Amino acid sequence: MYKSIAEANTAVIDRIKEARPRWIDVKPAKVVVPTLQSGRKLLHAGPPVEWAHMSGPVRGACIGCCLFEGWAKDEAEALALLDGGKIEFIPCHHVDAVGPMGGITSANMPMIVAYNAVHGNYAYCNLNEGIGKVMRFGAYGPDVQQRLAWMRDVLAPVLSETLQKFEDGIDLTAMMAQGITMGDEFHQRNIATSALLMRALAPKISQLDRNKDEITAVMQFLSITDQFFLNLAMAYCKAAMDAGAQIKAGSIVTAMTRNGQNFGIRVSGLGDRWFTAPVNTPQGLFFTGFSQADANPDIGDSAITETFGIGGAAMLAAPGVTRFVGAGGIDAATEVTEEMSEIYLDHNMLLQIPTWDFQGACIGLDIRRVVETGITPLINTGIAHKDPGIGQIGAGTVRPPLACFEKALEALAEEMGIE
Repeated sequence: MYKSIAEANTAVIDRIKEARPRWIDVKPAKVVVPTLQSGRKLLHAGPPVEWAHMSGPVRGACIGCCLFEGWAKDEAEALALLDGGKIEFIPCHHVDAVGPMGGITSANMPMIVAYNAVHGNYAYCNLNEGIGKVMRFGAYGPDVQQRLAWMRDVLAPVLSETLQKFEDGIDLTAMMAQGITMGDEFHQRNIATSALLMRALAPKISQLDRNKDEITAVMQFLSITDQFFLNLAMAYCKAAMDAGAQIKAGSIVTAMTRNGQNFGIRVSGLGDRWFTAPVNTPQGLFFTGFSQADANPDIGDSAITETFGIGGAAMLAAPGVTRFVGAGGIDAATEVTEEMSEIYLDHNMLLQIPTWDFQGACIGLDIRRVVETGITPLINTGIAHKDPGIGQIGAGTVRPPLACFEKALEALAEEMGIE
């Protein structure tokens, strides 16, 4: 169908650019992922991984979900189920979904529903839990359980009802186009776009015929959850990248993800195959009392943002982030984004970076350029403690292993009959 890899790549990138994901609803995971309706099943971030090979924070989140779903009444019962092989694990990416950090998602957790109005595909992501000890970083104590129950029983219904008051949901492209000019790169920093989202939601939330205490609690949660938009950005990027993957040709990376054991990528011309290599450990700044020795190997589907070309690839849009992740200042941010432009094929003019002379964010990560240059994508990320139950201990950056891209390029060459 395509005369060359370059022609196929152009088609993939054009399709990603055309995508217009909109936030249209919040629904229980079992509604949007029907396989969760039967049996004891959990979604997880990254390429496939079994319980025996899961890292500490992912294990902690699994325990938390067993408690949340009522499968176990305490940690001991949860571990008995997990150690006994009674839980089935499914990668989020296999069911049109993504999940931050551990990505552990169960049947009754609420999920963002993003609909790509141009190509007709959907993508899903769980809701951001806020700050402090949270399950995505492996915490699972009583405070975590209480918050998750509130999100299921109050936050999700309020958001779902509110979204129905928008004619076609919320235009995430327009919101992100504004947010990137206000200092967000949509992985480590989402404060501006979360505020824009709050501005859009608040008037309609206030009109709901619901208990005043519920309305107040929801408004308070949204007002202080600076990273709330991250999960929306992830669903947005997943919907756009899946649309590009439908071309089924070329050398564009359509997914990057990690599970604490392996880093995995998918490529447009190689379908749903995973190309994996041992994951690296993030480097960065740590909260008081913690150090690099406490850091867990890299986890999470949130690298779908860098796959799309934002996050670490758009570091210059949010130079303040470089200080937070220990990467320097404006010069360092410029160097990162310029370096990333060597391995992405194009620019996305829908997301213009003012501090880059209004060039568009990078788009079209090419495995050929990664292997040729030896430059791997820089990923902004939170850092989880390596032990379950503790949670986030810092923030930093990480790069995928070059071997993932080398394996994918070798497979693409073999498929095309190129020696």
